[in-house]
Amino acid sequence: MTSLAQFLTPRTRAVPRTAWSADGLWRARWSTLVVLVVALAIFGCGEGLLIQAQLGATPWTVLAQGITHQTRWPIGVTTLLCSGLAMIGWIPLRQPLGLGTIANALVIPLFLQITTTTLSTPGNFGARFGMSLAGIAVMGLGGAGYITCAMGPGPRDGLMTGLQRQLQRPIAYVRLGIEVAVMSLGWLMGGRVGIATALFAFLIGHVLAYYLGGLSRLTRSAR
Repeated sequence: MTSLAQFLTPRTRAVPRTAWSADGLWRARWSTLVVLVVALAIFGCGEGLLIQAQLGATPWTVLAQGITHQTRWPIGVTTLLCSGLAMIGWIPLRQPLGLGTIANALVIPLFLQITTTTLSTPGNFGARFGMSLAGIAVMGLGGAGYITCAMGPGPRDGLMTGLQRQLQRPIAYVRLGIEVAVMSLGWLMGGRVGIATALFAFLIGHVLAYYLGGLSRLTRSAR
């Protein structure tokens, strides 16, 4: 119980600087680019695990599933489309993008598509539930690696921060509003909302903070 309480109360309050963190949105060493692509690939695979578990998906993936349901396009294509739509929303917000933003929009859908076409859905609920948890854990790892590259927010995160700057509302409320809106639209279009959607909403922040805390400790010990 103590370990669970510590996990649910993460101590990491800032993104740590690492050996691979970039010095600018468009300036990166080879080590940064390698970590960036690998981390985004891991994130895409984690999202693919969540989809294949068929117990619900992240809000933006629910939207992508809804578009897939309506158009019959591959989920990787509709995920890329959702990233593009989010980035169009950046224009009136004057949100600056970075190399990491473009890589996010391209790499994650590719590995999401690879994962969903490679893996099948388990036959029993327990295995599907475990796959959902594994997907969230993998996404947290990929997200921590991507964020520490410091090369610009992803399309969805950039929309959130841009709206928060314009509206001057708490970022938690802005994020919640966006997530509820896209999830509702995706559900109306045929996307899958389920227990894994709630698990993701509850756990992903803690999982991400857990990995960032580990990277922070590794960074301090390497100095």
